[in-house]
Amino acid sequence: MFDNKKDAEEHDKMLELAANITSLIERHIDGISEEAGEEIGLLLAKRRDDLAKACKGKPEVLLESDGRETNERESNERESNERESEQQDETSEEHVTSLAANQ
Repeated sequence: MFDNKKDAEEHDKMLELAANITSLIERHIDGISEEAGEEIGLLLAKRRDDLAKACKGKPEVLLESDGRETNERESNERESNERESEQQDETSEEHVTSLAANQ
């Protein structure tokens, strides 16, 4: 999944932060669903750099990065679709009979 150990460790740190934020949210907001808490925790953990800048007096950063996040999401969806397509191609190749393969 990751090309190197540093990226894997960074991802693990982000997930740990997300879990802690989720716990904080669930402790302080009555009635929030577990799923909503997790989504919020993950969003805030992924945007931690932007949140830090916003807390230091640049709240507009949170709005500016919405476009980057949308582009990242669309890019990730394209990559996922490409992988699914490749897997389907590989699967269909596996179903070729030996007779058809010899032609």
